[in-house]
Amino acid sequence: MSIGAFAKRAGLTASALRFYDDAGLLRPERVDPLSGYRFYGEPQLVRALRLRQLREIGMPLSTIGRFFAASAVEAARLVDDQVARVTAEANGVQQTAAVLKASLDEAACRTLCVLPGPVLAAAVDQVLAATTDDPEAPVLDGVRLEADPDAVSLTATDRYRLATRTLVPSRSSATSWAGTLAGDDLRAATSRLRRSHTVTLEAGERIVCLRTADGAVAHCRVLTEVFPDYGLLPRVPPAVTHRVTVETQQLLRALEQAPAKVGLRIAEGLPRLLLPDAVVDLNGTAAGPDLTLWFELTTLYPALSHALGNDVLLDLRGPDQPATVRSADDGDLTTLVMPCRTTRAR
Repeated sequence: MSIGAFAKRAGLTASALRFYDDAGLLRPERVDPLSGYRFYGEPQLVRALRLRQLREIGMPLSTIGRFFAASAVEAARLVDDQVARVTAEANGVQQTAAVLKASLDEAACRTLCVLPGPVLAAAVDQVLAATTDDPEAPVLDGVRLEADPDAVSLTATDRYRLATRTLVPSRSSATSWAGTLAGDDLRAATSRLRRSHTVTLEAGERIVCLRTADGAVAHCRVLTEVFPDYGLLPRVPPAVTHRVTVETQQLLRALEQAPAKVGLRIAEGLPRLLLPDAVVDLNGTAAGPDLTLWFELTTLYPALSHALGNDVLLDLRGPDQPATVRSADDGDLTTLVMPCRTTRAR
């Protein structure tokens, strides 16, 4: 077939075929030595069609070369990787567009308060540890912001954990405001907040503006989905049966070598951590009768790693009730974590 006939069969242009020839991806079957005309064979249509499809999903030329040299399994993986990249780029475009549209309301924003930038950034990091990426409940990746004249609170929950951080503003307005901020927007803003000695919070109907000391603004979308009624959670659990005080850093160091599930044992007024090959005596005290609880490492570790100060208080209520992790240092941080069921015993 001439290059024109082959291009028509393959759904490509003649110029594209010349380009792919020069790139070494689709050589013609024969080139006339006198005229330089390219001629293609029927079996080359399969490769041409695949080349067109790969370009339609945006695969780079260098990767296409690897695709044609790869096994079927490896070729499928390259396609999956490309789809993942395109999807991530599309999600990024959608997020940027959403922030841009919401920022059109910036002129209608009113000032809520002024907070120290590094303190606000740390608080955002602490509560974001309790969020989750759930396509069926996207609001669980958000952070609830509640501001009144006396305090600002940030709250997040994945329905298994709940983290609340309270901050005292250096300046605040006389009005109250509450809304749920997009977690992705807050994550993107934290490095900028950390470098500013003050951050002014300004709220509108669809946007919260975080204005740094140099006048730059980070925009956080206000989510429309209803945030879980976390205000009911502290009243749901029964009374505290055990109170444990431990050194945060010692507990974290022990957990760094822990498996997927770890045990916390209260015996004779002392707390101990149960690991596969060891029982670690923790520096601290425990009040209450003997008790052993088990926790998922992925639930317990984040609650402790973001704790404030040198010590944490653990309020326990039994193996089927949430435990409260509390800490304080120029503010307070409270996290609820659920024990897990296990048949393991020591």
